[in-house]
Formats: sequence, C-alpha cells, structure tokens
Amino acid sequence: MSIKAFLTVSAAFLLSGMVSAHEYRAGELHIDHPWSRAMPPVAPTGAAYLVIENQGSQADRLLGAETPAAAYTELHEHVHADGLMKMQQIEQVVVEPGQRISFEPGGYHIMLFNLQQPLVAGERFPLTLRFEHAGEIEVEVAVEDQDGPSHGHEHGHGNGHHHH
Repeated sequence: MSIKAFLTVSAAFLLSGMVSAHEYRAGELHIDHPWSRAMPPVAPTGAAYLVIENQGSQADRLLGAETPAAAYTELHEHVHADGLMKMQQIEQVVVEPGQRISFEPGGYHIMLFNLQQPLVAGERFPLTLRFEHAGEIEVEVAVEDQDGPSHGHEHGHGNGHHHH
C-alpha cells in the first residue's frame, strides 16, 4: 500500500468516529453536513457542499480546500451574466460575524477536479478547509445519491448570504 493510500485510509478511519452528527467546529466557525453528489465512475469532476456559520465577533475567510479525492480544488459560485447562469472561480468566501453561508447546487461550491476515485453514494472522503483565522478544518464529506442530501437534514436552503 502506498503512503498516500495509507494516509487516506488512516484519515478516513480516524474521522469515522468523530462525525456522528456530521458537524464540525473550529474556533467560532461551525461547519454543517459536508456532502457531495454521487457521480458516474468516468466523471472527471465533482463538487462539495456544506454550510458555514460564523458564531464569533470577527469575520473569517474561506481561502481554499484540499482532498485526496481530487487532484485539485477550486472555490466556485454560480452567477447570472447576460441572461445566463454561469460558474466562475472565486478566490475566497468571507463569512461575517453571525452569518450563515450555504454552499449548495446553484450557488457557492467547492469544485473537485481530476477525481482520484469515483464518488459513490454511501461513501465518505476527507476534505480540509483552509480559513484565514480559524486555520485548517478537516471534515468528512458524505457522498449522497443524485437527489442530494437525505430528508431530515437542515441545510439552510434559501438563507445563504453570498458575500465575498
């Protein structure tokens, strides 16, 4: 087994005991239900979604993310331009104090490029979020079926504030 594979398996094993509620905290930031859609085995890209809530008194910035599941990641948003919806890369997402930002289809998301493994429903993969003040937060992304998150999870749809 390669070192990369060993570290990936080890990280997944260590995380498995920590995610019963599928929520994470680092300082004043609360990360809720990281998820991704299952993709066909030949798909070269995917996306990760989650909710970030800043419960502190200081703004923070999501600067990027990394995962062994993809060769590289980018922060993206969907915007309306010239009557069309298009996706564009962004450098950061500012999370103001008291703000809750939803990363969801049709809005902010973390693009996963050159997937290293298929995104299979029921599986999970590690994702490290890099914040300006909170530092690195490692979360585990649950791969959901094509319909998205299962019912019964609160995802904050419709209350995301898109500032950056």
